[in-house]
Amino acid sequence: MAASMAASPLCTWLVAACTSVSWENELKANPFQGSRRLSKRLKRKVLSKCCSDTSNGQSTISPVSGLISSFCGSSIQGLMSSCLAFEPCSDHYRCNGLSSLFGSRNVGINRKQKRTNRARYPGETMAVALQPVQEVSTMKKPVTKQRRVVVTGMGVVTPLGHDPNIFYNNLLEGVSGISEIETFDCAQFPTRIAGEIKSFSTDGWIAPKLSKRMDKFMLYMLTAGKRALDDGGMTDDAMKDLDKAKCGVLIGSAMGGMKVFNDAIEALRISYRKMNPFCIPFATTNMGSAMLAMDLGWMGPNYSISTACATSNFCILNAANHIIRGEADVMLCGGSDAAVIPIGRICLLIFVACLPVSIKSCSERTSYIVIVAAGLGGFVACRALSQRNSHPAKASRPWDINRDGFVMGEGAGVLLLEELDHAKRRGANIYAEFLGGSFTSDAYHMTEPHPDGVGVTLCIEKALAQAGVSREDVNYINAHATSTPAGDLKEYKALAHCFHENSELKVNSTKSMIGHLLGAAGAVEAVAVVQAIRTGWVHPNVNLENPDKGVVCFHISYITLFVSNVNILDIEHQL
Repeated sequence: MAASMAASPLCTWLVAACTSVSWENELKANPFQGSRRLSKRLKRKVLSKCCSDTSNGQSTISPVSGLISSFCGSSIQGLMSSCLAFEPCSDHYRCNGLSSLFGSRNVGINRKQKRTNRARYPGETMAVALQPVQEVSTMKKPVTKQRRVVVTGMGVVTPLGHDPNIFYNNLLEGVSGISEIETFDCAQFPTRIAGEIKSFSTDGWIAPKLSKRMDKFMLYMLTAGKRALDDGGMTDDAMKDLDKAKCGVLIGSAMGGMKVFNDAIEALRISYRKMNPFCIPFATTNMGSAMLAMDLGWMGPNYSISTACATSNFCILNAANHIIRGEADVMLCGGSDAAVIPIGRICLLIFVACLPVSIKSCSERTSYIVIVAAGLGGFVACRALSQRNSHPAKASRPWDINRDGFVMGEGAGVLLLEELDHAKRRGANIYAEFLGGSFTSDAYHMTEPHPDGVGVTLCIEKALAQAGVSREDVNYINAHATSTPAGDLKEYKALAHCFHENSELKVNSTKSMIGHLLGAAGAVEAVAVVQAIRTGWVHPNVNLENPDKGVVCFHISYITLFVSNVNILDIEHQL
């Protein structure tokens, strides 16, 4: 009640009504029992409007909906005492305009008279005048302008290079990073190719002691993250000026530390004492972000997101939202994965195809190899991985009619995001601006996209609305396009539905040259998009020799899948 009174600057009138004056005789006979029964009835009673006329110095009550008898007496302080936890003040009893209602004269009433009135007029109506309470003002959050997010640094570790410029130049030249696997013996596997990183060094980026203990996905992540800082001009002096409580790391992984986990299983065959004591923390997907934050001393938002192929996109969008909401000024975000290992293929198989694999049956190495081969065979049987082993560079061919599955890859991509004014104050080189994004779910199947592409379409439409960009203003899309028979067409259908009137739109797939980097795919391709904005050139779709008939029938949408470098309009965007 206090809250409702405080919300109004006027006096609040509380009127309690009895059910009928017929209660009076019963109250006289048993006032205590009547009071209790009356209180229960009052809880269920709804009081209608009453009005008061004080023009002649007397108070009259209008009859309302059968409650006339409830308003026909004078003071009923007894009712008030039995139902309320407070007593009306003396000024209340001296009120001229309400004298007949309360049965009191215009003189002071002592305690004895009050007790007498309670016994004299039981079971009738009473109103209480409360003192006006000053309205409580609530503190409102001041209106501030929208915080803008920009990209000021990029870092990559890919099969085509570990520098953003080298990486993108290779893409422009149509160089393929897909080759035969060399990390382990895969002669028994139906698929023996991948976008494998051949040469990689952590010298100058990670301490040698940690390099020996960490999983490859963490090594890729930390190296790419520090390369992004270096590319963004985050020197030692610049780092000292940062508010580290508002600097965060949000880099995810779809698979986590598969190599560390694999080595732990192999050690367990001998004895648990042979296991790496860091096998548990270094296998979790969030540990890469945590290690990078500890290395930098950044105390802002720090976690990871693992959502399969969409991992990097989720991380980038959430990192940008942290900056927009004022929770951070600087964020390192992206994804990293290193699953080109035998057990990684098993886990990928379990994730994508949900085939049962029993670790308990792996009591001997020979049985383990058989299980791996059988699992991978089932994975290939569902046409998920390409088996074009004789021509690795030709294996990943999005939208081509002869595509036979995707090619696994590995690596990391990291973006350095900053709040615009923060970047300007430190004189950062601004590459692009992040305008918005969206999350949706097909809610249809574990691996297959919705036949009508409704989830993709909804996500595109929501992202455009959130970013305030019209469909006609989009001139380039780096598609997911993994080179799978079903996925490519469903995605293309959704793009055609959303952008069928956009004759300037160009679409390509970076996976045609580096394969599918799983959780790192979105971030590495985001770097490719930023590079396209910087240079004005988009890379080709290699191996698109005979477009699928499902793509050809949608050519009426004017979406161009090109096989050579294409120049796009360099739209100036004022920052």
